[in-house]
Amino acid sequence: MGKKITLSVIKADVGGYVGHSNVHPELLEKAREMLSGHPLLIDSYVAHVGDDINLIMTHETGRNNGEIHKLAWDTFLACTEVAKKLKLYGAGQDLLGDAFSGNIKGLGPGTAEMQFEERKSEPVIIFMADKTEPGAWNLPLYKMFADPFNTIGLVIDPNMHNGFEFEVRDTIKNKKIIFSTPEDLYDMLVFIGATGRFCIKRVFNKETKDIAAVSSTQRLNLMAGRYVGKDDPVCIVRCQSGYPAVGEALEPFTYPHLVAGWMRGSHNGPLMPVSMNEARPTRFDGPPRVIALGFQLSEGKLVGPQDLFDDPAFDNVRKQANNVADYIRRMGPFEPHRLPLDEMEYTSMPQVTEKLKDRFIDLNK
Repeated sequence: MGKKITLSVIKADVGGYVGHSNVHPELLEKAREMLSGHPLLIDSYVAHVGDDINLIMTHETGRNNGEIHKLAWDTFLACTEVAKKLKLYGAGQDLLGDAFSGNIKGLGPGTAEMQFEERKSEPVIIFMADKTEPGAWNLPLYKMFADPFNTIGLVIDPNMHNGFEFEVRDTIKNKKIIFSTPEDLYDMLVFIGATGRFCIKRVFNKETKDIAAVSSTQRLNLMAGRYVGKDDPVCIVRCQSGYPAVGEALEPFTYPHLVAGWMRGSHNGPLMPVSMNEARPTRFDGPPRVIALGFQLSEGKLVGPQDLFDDPAFDNVRKQANNVADYIRRMGPFEPHRLPLDEMEYTSMPQVTEKLKDRFIDLNK
């Protein structure tokens, strides 16, 4: 057994520039300053999508390590101070706790972490989204690891042919269930199609039980008890040699599926795959964006990134996403562009309902 590497991606929105569209360069500089050469880390990379800062870190301390989470928390606090100095919008909005208490869970930032022993070649893709929620990964992860029309390796690669196991989280009742594919496929789809509640957290190779993918499933509104924006999730996917090829992992994003989020986290819109340079959502604070950074891991070192959606092969899906955005924006405050009422709990809906309660007339009397 060789040493195990932990790959951690921890993200937060600590101030938007301008509005919710981007991250100011000084915040990214501060984050790099905090992580660079840190003794806990083997390597690090600071990225952003929209107004979210993403800390990509490799280390040997395992998942849910308090010191690593404290480093991320301190980095976001330092960035928040810069955001306040610049009067950026929503400075510190994802930092819900008053103080760090051993683990970042429940404090606002999203986390996706996996621990594994490096293979002879270890390609990974880190997907990072803005203006959407964790359920946005359900369809892509299903297609990567369970749909043979997307991933031909499920049919012709002996190392994948037996399928994968999916850990699905109920984000409302805080429970989990393991589905084994292909035999549990139809049962799993009953749940993962309800993206506002059930989220794919982890995927495992069924034969080796090794981790294949992991996502962040934090729901900010459930932590805060009020509207604080969507959760802008991250997802790590290992590729090749028993896992989907890089091209198979990217293929689901050639279809701009509808995800919840967009303006004030209260609308459905198409998920648009973009390069890092185009990860600045401005139209109606959107449409929702996703970037994909590819790395080769070498003894924990992050070799890369390659900006995988910076490719004209994705031009058609971007055009289609814009067409879908044109179409659905015309619906304004009507569903299904606006989210259904049960998803509007943390907006103005409760106050309006309370104000008008005496004007509703019971038709049974």
